[in-house]
Amino acid sequence: MKRIFTLICVFSLCLYCSAETLFSPTWGFSLDLPAGLEFIEGDGKNSFTFQSQNGLALSLKVYPQASSALTVAKDTQSRLRSTGQTRAFTYDGKPAALLELRFQSFSGWGLVLALDTKAHLLALAYGPTRYTNLQNMYMAALNAIAPTNRSRLLPGPMIEYLYPRTERKQVQLFGTENSALIFTNDAQAAQALIDLEYAVLTEYQSSPLWVEAWTRFYRMIHRDSFDRLAHIAFILEREWRGHELDFAEQALKWVQSFAYERDLSLAESDFVNLVSAATEGRGDCDSRSLLWAILLRQANIPAGIMISAEFSHACGLADIEAASGARFPLNGTQWLVAETTTDVAIGRIASSMSNINAWIGIVFD
Repeated sequence: MKRIFTLICVFSLCLYCSAETLFSPTWGFSLDLPAGLEFIEGDGKNSFTFQSQNGLALSLKVYPQASSALTVAKDTQSRLRSTGQTRAFTYDGKPAALLELRFQSFSGWGLVLALDTKAHLLALAYGPTRYTNLQNMYMAALNAIAPTNRSRLLPGPMIEYLYPRTERKQVQLFGTENSALIFTNDAQAAQALIDLEYAVLTEYQSSPLWVEAWTRFYRMIHRDSFDRLAHIAFILEREWRGHELDFAEQALKWVQSFAYERDLSLAESDFVNLVSAATEGRGDCDSRSLLWAILLRQANIPAGIMISAEFSHACGLADIEAASGARFPLNGTQWLVAETTTDVAIGRIASSMSNINAWIGIVFD
């Protein structure tokens, strides 16, 4: 958590930190930066520059009165004397622009996104051209930006650019007689996000920041998947009417019925994307646990997951009342534990895994 504490001191008047996400109260945008990016310059209100030891730089600047995203993008390319292309697209119903950066001995990508006001946010992720291994970091840093409060629970702008959601289709939900609407490329886009973030995560295998990077991996999947699963969650909540505990138990039995699967086909991550998990009934412990947590959060039940490197396992967490059951203490709350891969009642966990010091809790605000 060293990076977060440093940033709190720097931005005490202009940004505040909610969990691990940085938020600008002045302009309303937020960002969940890859681990290791440190603030190095800027006025702390309208301009910010972060840099990591591996050469990645992320610069952000707010344009309060810009006429359009494309205008800001073209002006930026001109000032930098960049030879890259500029492309217009739409993010969360608002005009946006993507910049390909090629200037001097630097390269990277940039975004211009509309904020809730008439202002626009310019974000540039770049580094020395010779550092070809930074491409995934550029993508992940830009995709981590949420220009508005609403977009904090929408797929990030880079994934949305690559996989725009335009047409919907009806899909059958595993093990039920119910169907729900998703966008036609939701599963593909969700998998692309996992591949991207897993590639970033592997950069921290030998880093002291591995815990921070690991927890961010799940936060980014949660953000990307939350809206993709919205109608699925609505249909299942309607099917499983009842009190919070009843709903949590029925959702738990559903994910426990999935086929155990570790998907090594793409980025060699064992995380099955949550759209495929819900429609095809398959997934590892962390896929099921995060899916279960999102279903509960869509039903306005505080939920999260806990992960353990020692046990190579993940479970769900929920802030709900129950007569008994194992609890995990986190942020002043005793979270009820849910084992998602074994047919056991909520609150039950194997005694061999009951050491709370071996677990990391992740909740989503």
